[in-house]
Amino acid sequence: MESYAQTDRFDQPSEGSLLAAIDIGSNSFHMVVARLVAGELKPLDIMSEKVQLAAGLDESGLLSDEAQQRGLDCLRRFAERLKELPRTAIRAVATNAMREASNRGEFIEQANGILGLPLEVISGYEEARLIYLGVAHTLADDTGRRLVIDIGGGSTECIIGERFESRLLESLQLGCVSFNEEFFPNGEISDKGFQQAKMAAMQELLSIRRNYRRMGWHSCVGSSGTAKAISQSCAELGFSSGSITTESLKQLKQYLLKFKHADEISLTSIKPERKAVLTAGTAIMCAIFESLDIEVMEYSDGALREGVLYDMAGRLRHEDVRERTIGALMKRYHIDSRHASNVEASALFMLAQVKDGWGLADDEFHDMLCWSARTLEIGLDISHNRYHRHSAYLLQNCDLPGFSNTEQLLLAFLARAHRRKLPKDELKLLPDNKQQPYLRLSILLRLAVILHRSRSKLRTPAISLQVDGQKISMNFPRDWLNHHPLTLADLESEAEYLKSVDYKLKFN
Repeated sequence: MESYAQTDRFDQPSEGSLLAAIDIGSNSFHMVVARLVAGELKPLDIMSEKVQLAAGLDESGLLSDEAQQRGLDCLRRFAERLKELPRTAIRAVATNAMREASNRGEFIEQANGILGLPLEVISGYEEARLIYLGVAHTLADDTGRRLVIDIGGGSTECIIGERFESRLLESLQLGCVSFNEEFFPNGEISDKGFQQAKMAAMQELLSIRRNYRRMGWHSCVGSSGTAKAISQSCAELGFSSGSITTESLKQLKQYLLKFKHADEISLTSIKPERKAVLTAGTAIMCAIFESLDIEVMEYSDGALREGVLYDMAGRLRHEDVRERTIGALMKRYHIDSRHASNVEASALFMLAQVKDGWGLADDEFHDMLCWSARTLEIGLDISHNRYHRHSAYLLQNCDLPGFSNTEQLLLAFLARAHRRKLPKDELKLLPDNKQQPYLRLSILLRLAVILHRSRSKLRTPAISLQVDGQKISMNFPRDWLNHHPLTLADLESEAEYLKSVDYKLKFN
């Protein structure tokens, strides 16, 4: 199996830089390569393949070997196109099918090897945010609110936003592939199946109907394959000029129900693999129009992959939405910002001394150490008792814009591990290649927390930290520990805690 290793680093996007995004969807895999020109991303190459991962999920959530193989074969073709790009100029995200697959670890491990970079499984809310970002960058920069609908293979994202900021986000468990399997098995089309699919979708939409109608919007936009196929179908049949309207949807429904099987649909503008799920997608769209009182929807070429590109460009320019997310989290949970800043500074000071010896030189570890230091105490807003457990729960289960599921798991581990016994069971839940570095990051956090336990305004002393594998040596100024008996006692306890994970702490 050919795989692609890390090439030269790509730290800042300059004029003419290339960026690439891969969207591993439930129905299709997409890839776009774009060049940064005058602050805008100009697509150079777009690839898309119908993989239909969602069709390979059984009732227990297992993703079949056949579906996995289809996906991996597609990624090999994508990887060949991307082999000249630095891995840091590429981002790959996976959506609902990967979220649902109980054996996703098998696929992710092989995908990582093929691409030479980590595949990120993103939450439904993060998917919605990125979709809106992609759509917003392809439309006029007006000030009116817009509703964006993206019907995917396994989930449907509904977003209300203004300019480049999303205001209301929802990811619903309905998609054209999953609905096709359930209501139109083997490609068979029937009025009964259509009505059942529509009613199932409307039931799912009940949870958002009131809030979305209350907020309102000035324009409605559809993105991705289902909206495009419906728009093209309506135009080809003469039901509309390309917009999707209430009337054109009714006419398309009547047209589709004339056929007994998806193979019989005679639309030249729609590819055979898209025809297979067109009826299910139309049923979902009919439900959305009726539930949200939509009269007309325009189509946008922008979607998840474009959103990933613009989000990545922002990160590389240090306009990282994750920074805003952490700031909002600190505000919501009333974090003592001065104390958090002190812990962060000490942790980074120690990281600078050990990053080469412990293999923590990558920017990822610096960023995650910063964000974890700022959020360690969010659980205090719930209860002081075992607050580190509350912090970990919140970090793993809250919707954190900009963070992938894996990143939230890693942040949660650092919060859980920053005091008392080191959680060996939780450590084992991390990806294999993250276990050692994040255990070491947690040790740096633990030591920083100990140094600032008194929350004193006085500066901490200059501490020398050396590491040799699993041996740690801390050197304090002469007699400093003798004058700080609480810190000395905490370090003695910490040395015992670290023995449980085979690390040895010494201090003078």
